[in-house]
Amino acid sequence: MRLLSLLLLILLAACSGGERSAPRPRRDGLPPASRPAPPPAETAACLADLQGLGVRFNPLPDRRFAGQCTALGAVQLLDIGLPVTNLGAMTCPVARTFTQWVKNGIQPAAREILGTEIVRLESMGTYSCRTIAGSARLSEHALANAVDIAVFVMADGRRVSVLNGWAGASAEEREFLAVVHRSACRRFRTVLGPDYNAAHRDHLHMDMGRGPFCR
Repeated sequence: MRLLSLLLLILLAACSGGERSAPRPRRDGLPPASRPAPPPAETAACLADLQGLGVRFNPLPDRRFAGQCTALGAVQLLDIGLPVTNLGAMTCPVARTFTQWVKNGIQPAAREILGTEIVRLESMGTYSCRTIAGSARLSEHALANAVDIAVFVMADGRRVSVLNGWAGASAEEREFLAVVHRSACRRFRTVLGPDYNAAHRDHLHMDMGRGPFCR
């Protein structure tokens, strides 16, 4: 019954088209990046996958904002088995891949390498209507198609941060971050970390946009 209600919500959102605002002109004269809404059946299948993963989430209505920023076929994750800060709208494929990464990638890595479990993730957010740093191209965050993770909080009290741990003094923490980075690269289309540029020195950026690209 709950799944039927979710599917109905998605179909209604697809028909209504969501909130629209006039797009802002680009200063460089080029047309803004955009992405069509996913087919309702594709979103419905993704929502069913999320249910199968045993997570709690809210499906969100499609929304279009100024500057071609959108949140289409998006959800908000409420409970994936451990708290994650700052999660807003994210496309269902990002939410599904992120959940799988947490359950099957980073949690096993924490147990094997650090001998403990992750009890909280600190995120730097999901949707944000902005361009890529140093570029005029729209960020995948502007399409609710990305998530940034900065800190892994462990059951034994350790805070493994990308900023301090990537090249830090602890060999265990360096290994853990390298392993979860590689694990993300096997799942997401694009993964960017401190080795990519200074803008990513303090977090792992993961999205389901262009790619594959792992750095």
